[in-house]
Amino acid sequence: MAPARRLGWVAFAAFLALVPLANWMIQHVGTACVPQGPCLVPVAPGLMAPSGVLTVGVALVLRDVVQRCLGLTFGLLAIVIGTGASMLVAPASLVVASGLAFLISEFADFAVYTPLQQRRLVLAVVASSCLGLVVDSVVFLWLAFGSLAFLPGQVVGKLWAVLFSIPFIRLLRRAAPTQA
Repeated sequence: MAPARRLGWVAFAAFLALVPLANWMIQHVGTACVPQGPCLVPVAPGLMAPSGVLTVGVALVLRDVVQRCLGLTFGLLAIVIGTGASMLVAPASLVVASGLAFLISEFADFAVYTPLQQRRLVLAVVASSCLGLVVDSVVFLWLAFGSLAFLPGQVVGKLWAVLFSIPFIRLLRRAAPTQA
């Protein structure tokens, strides 16, 4: 198997694993847990976010890697399976919020990434992930908690994952110079 395809399958598996992990973390991992709300983690001085933020930013980037290495069909398949997984593992109170936020944000990411990635891969990943993380944060927070109080923390927390991924995306250009 070619290195790019192998990387694509690893990204596909990691992407799907991060979806239930985010839903589990938001209820169980954090430095503080809000009654009837999420568990929170610090993402910057004085800024807290629901703990699932730690995996969602990475997931947005991994979906782009899946599409780059395995092709458009697998990128879309990852979105569909990820949405189902998100809804299956989310607590009952978060099923709709989790599923819709995931679905809408991943398609927003897809819509930006797809036309840009052939010419400017790093820009495509960063731009699509930034749009996806804002959409995911707004939809999830509003539907889950009826409030955007954690929006700045959500955006900053997910943005850290996107920024951390940039060197790896530069390496991806070498491993998969063109889309599968």
